Amino acid sequence: MPSAAEALPRLVVVIGTGGTIAGTAASASQHVGYSAGALSAQALIDAVPPLHGQALEAVSVAQIDSSNMDHATWMQLRNAVWQQLARPEVVGVVVTHGTDTLEETAYFLHRTLHAHKPVGLTAAMRPATALSPDGPQNLFDAVNLAREPGACGVLALLGGRVHAGADLRKVHGYAVEAFSAGDAGLLGVVEDGRLRTFRPWPQPELHPAEPRSDVAAWPVVDIVTSHAGARAAVIDALVALGAQGLVIAGTGNGSVHKELEAAAQAAQAAGVRVVRASRCQLGGVVAAAEVAEAVKLPTYGSLTAPQARIELMLDLMVNELPAPQP
Repeated sequence: MPSAAEALPRLVVVIGTGGTIAGTAASASQHVGYSAGALSAQALIDAVPPLHGQALEAVSVAQIDSSNMDHATWMQLRNAVWQQLARPEVVGVVVTHGTDTLEETAYFLHRTLHAHKPVGLTAAMRPATALSPDGPQNLFDAVNLAREPGACGVLALLGGRVHAGADLRKVHGYAVEAFSAGDAGLLGVVEDGRLRTFRPWPQPELHPAEPRSDVAAWPVVDIVTSHAGARAAVIDALVALGAQGLVIAGTGNGSVHKELEAAAQAAQAAGVRVVRASRCQLGGVVAAAEVAEAVKLPTYGSLTAPQARIELMLDLMVNELPAPQP
């Protein structure tokens, strides 16, 4: 006789949030200028014949362009994913999402969700109405990934490439192969429907903060980019508007224009937490302790500026703020 666990269906829940993968355009030749998030999660499943008849459920949390992602939707998504992971018959969850902020949502979930089962984010660079949409294959692969024995953690699957959610970054604005895992490298690849892995599944790394449902109470953290001719007035204005934390996306290895550096140090003196990142998508910030002390602007190392923003926001949610590594 099969055990109780074996008797349960290997159910995968697909949670939709919108994005290009659910987008529609007036013409099949259009890859830009479409309406993102027009289709529901169930409509995406229905468009992939190999998924018909499988043990799947569809839930739509939002139908938005991911460039408009907000904290309230993050919390709705996090809570929805957690509810599904708690069901014994659910072996994994797939989240369909837009590509613009996919890396931010992936990192937020990685730091706030105990993903003891696979949570696979997937997306598309072409709308569902395109001549050759990439969404259906990505969704099919993500559902199979969610059923992979032993898989766990927040993952992202696009174009047959499997990334750890914490490592994901978008490196191209239009090409189908738009994502990278940076120096960490891929977790694996899907080859003719079969998964080949290169390194272990990512384990949950929960931040000690517990994000409140009342997102209006979340700390205000903004990103400032360093560039030629940067003005201190940008930082001054953000501090005046109530910023509690700032991430400076520095040039190269996190270097900061002297005008911004002076304003950042003044902001720190006023009680605002300021950290550095790099505006480069690959590499992060490598700095010796004496360098960090010299500029007095610490860094979260390899995190991108959007990831650093999330990390700093979570740090500010707890009473004892863990200091970022020099």
